[in-house]
Amino acid sequence: MSDWILLRGLTRESRHWDHFETSMRAHGLLADDEHVVFIDLPGNGAEHELVTPATVEAMTAFVRDRVAELNVSKPCRVLAMSLGAMVACAWIQHVTEEIERLVLINTSMRPFAGVHERLRPSAWPMLARIARAWTQPEPCEQMIHTLTCNRTDTFDADVAQWAAWRRQRGASARNALRQLYAAARFRAIKFPPFHPTLLLSSAQDKLVDSACSTRIAKQWGVEHAVHPWAGHDLPHDDADWTCATIAAWLHDVAAQTDSDFNASADSPQRA
Repeated sequence: MSDWILLRGLTRESRHWDHFETSMRAHGLLADDEHVVFIDLPGNGAEHELVTPATVEAMTAFVRDRVAELNVSKPCRVLAMSLGAMVACAWIQHVTEEIERLVLINTSMRPFAGVHERLRPSAWPMLARIARAWTQPEPCEQMIHTLTCNRTDTFDADVAQWAAWRRQRGASARNALRQLYAAARFRAIKFPPFHPTLLLSSAQDKLVDSACSTRIAKQWGVEHAVHPWAGHDLPHDDADWTCATIAAWLHDVAAQTDSDFNASADSPQRA
């Protein structure tokens, strides 16, 4: 049994996954005895009253503590996007035995990308307007949706829901800045994770250049799939594609593992 840990990104919370768990089950990513565990980064959602740590590594320690408190069976599988993916990366690079599989969505990190790729210059004016409107839920969420989502058929309903969540337990401006600061400072090691890893990115991401994921995947020698039209919030824009791609990758990983095992079993044994 392998439970899934899901981590969101900058100022987002567990509820922003919306119906993603339903899509996971529909695509066979969860057996009947497996669970999805949503964990908010400190300063976001259920943890909005906490002060966000100044480093990704400290966020990782927080997430690991929450996993222990929730008695999640390990090794677990981690699906994380953006800032959450940096947390997952720090986790698997330092405590490899706790994670079995890793899926990173639309992330970026040093030393694989420059500032202009990690935050597209075309997004900077919108980010400035979002900062000025931080205490105004509807205008702020409208701009966040425009910047991060390319699927617009649910725009009005999404904004209304996101604005309500922001009123209930939205991240403070201070915590948002601390998350940006931590993300900017985080530096991943160049060596690949020890366990199977998949990178997903969106070709039309208006916030982060997909080249960031391309470069990480090439450096690590891991699988990378690119969605043709989705925005930064890939699980929102196309949950079915996201889950189907993960399911196909897991099938290939399992087949390769079986092949390697059979090859080892069939090889001559030395006396």
